[in-house]
Amino acid sequence: MSTNPHSFSKGPLSPDVLGELLHLLSQPLTSLRCSLELSLEHSLALSIEEAATQRQESVAAALQQTEKVIGMIQLMREYFDAEQPGPIAFSAALEPTMRSVVEELSSIAAVRGVRLLLVGRCTATLCVAESRLRLALQYLIAPLIEAQPAGGKVMLLLGEGPAGTVLRGEGERGFRELSGTRSTLRRVRLAIASRVLRTAGASLVLGDSDSTGFVLCVPRRN
Repeated sequence: MSTNPHSFSKGPLSPDVLGELLHLLSQPLTSLRCSLELSLEHSLALSIEEAATQRQESVAAALQQTEKVIGMIQLMREYFDAEQPGPIAFSAALEPTMRSVVEELSSIAAVRGVRLLLVGRCTATLCVAESRLRLALQYLIAPLIEAQPAGGKVMLLLGEGPAGTVLRGEGERGFRELSGTRSTLRRVRLAIASRVLRTAGASLVLGDSDSTGFVLCVPRRN
């Protein structure tokens, strides 16, 4: 278990998360501007054939940066939407949604040489659209898979008791092992997952121990 867990479900996170996204967004926007400026300069200085070749390369680079920008904006939208309560009639069952997500992510785990196992059952439901619950679970489980070494294992343990349902995600390595250029995006996705689950009435704790990935608690509904 985590010896010093930190929870994304407590306290406002908007300034930190949005600040990180805006910082990331500035990089592809700057690259996009440079690609367009370079294309214009070469069009004026090079021959028609050379300019056409250079223009193709610049357009390809610009499109790549545009895709990054679109991805960042999509994350911002997900972050804001995550705290908007859905219609009261919306309700999603945790276990079948979990099994569907695990089946979807199993191919990614197999490519990385990681075993992905779901153990246990529950009857818990959350007041959230199934599509949002799927997104939150994907954003929780995917980085835990990525953190594992080849030959590693991710265990997803479902348990139900008098107080409610607990879903625990564990691996040989926890979230603190995540690093590199994509670490900020992972953190943003984890924050989105937390907002979705908190709005649905659950609580989420991310562990920073060697093996604990996350602990999701769904209180029993009266």
